Amino acid sequence: MTVCLDTNVLIQARASSHPYGVLLDGFVFGLLNWAVSNRVIAEYEEIIRRKAGSHAWKTMARLIELIHMSGNLVFINPHYQFHVIGNDPEDNAFTDCAIAAHADYVITEDRHFAPLANSGYKPQPITPAKFIERYSGRFV
Repeated sequence: MTVCLDTNVLIQARASSHPYGVLLDGFVFGLLNWAVSNRVIAEYEEIIRRKAGSHAWKTMARLIELIHMSGNLVFINPHYQFHVIGNDPEDNAFTDCAIAAHADYVITEDRHFAPLANSGYKPQPITPAKFIERYSGRFV
């Protein structure tokens, strides 16, 4: 299964004691594929550096590299912008990545992703809690 993580979920998941940490474990242990693009990585870096500092970003970048080396990182550079989200156009980086990667889900707590549910594209928005509840024991 392939998923794309919204930045808000990644920031929470990187805390080892947070319940969303199992999502990162799913990538590390090869249970999930993580779809990213240059735009997605750039947003991760910008937000993590701003909220937690350069060291936190370097740690996350090493984790992303480890997941890449394990073969569970789907690096995609969408050549088309789908414009699914109108209320917060920056979020389209995630929907474009997920659609181009044929991901199953965009894991997010952001309500701006609601239009993706009825867009006709394969990826669907899902909250991290719902994803973990639904796929516990299989992918996380």
